[in-house]
Amino acid sequence: MEELTDILVGLEQRISAYKNRLQELEKKRRRLDDEIATIKKYLELAETLYRVEADKAKLASLSSQFYSDEKGARQRPTNTDVTDQSREILMGRSKYSGKSVAEAAYEMLREANRPMHAKELVQRLVEGGLQIKGKTPLTSVATSLKRDKRFRKVGPNTFEALEEALIHAV
Repeated sequence: MEELTDILVGLEQRISAYKNRLQELEKKRRRLDDEIATIKKYLELAETLYRVEADKAKLASLSSQFYSDEKGARQRPTNTDVTDQSREILMGRSKYSGKSVAEAAYEMLREANRPMHAKELVQRLVEGGLQIKGKTPLTSVATSLKRDKRFRKVGPNTFEALEEALIHAV
């Protein structure tokens, strides 16, 4: 009888370990799915920008063949590089520019669909082109989110975005 009890306890422990591992893997899958969706968006943007810039280059090439200046020399084709703004968008550097810390953080947390620590938020906001004022950006972001009803603190300096329905109910 004792041997059977030991077997059952061992199996319960394995089941628990498998369930925990499954939950961890499902969380990783959700994060990977989010990252894949983001990469797909950037890929689509890059392909669109490439087509636009390629069309500009073709147009510039054609126009330089037909137009000349007063001396009869061909005009130099226009610059065919990706515009600065397109480059910034493609590199993700202007995604949050012009937005407040709270607006940008809310957008980011909604897209990520998971809580984030203020340190990660600061890093992503700066990468996205947001200028964070103050001597300590981490404190500035955390304070902004603590004061905004769109966010809930779920741990030390860790926040999640509330659903629209919950915001209006508060």
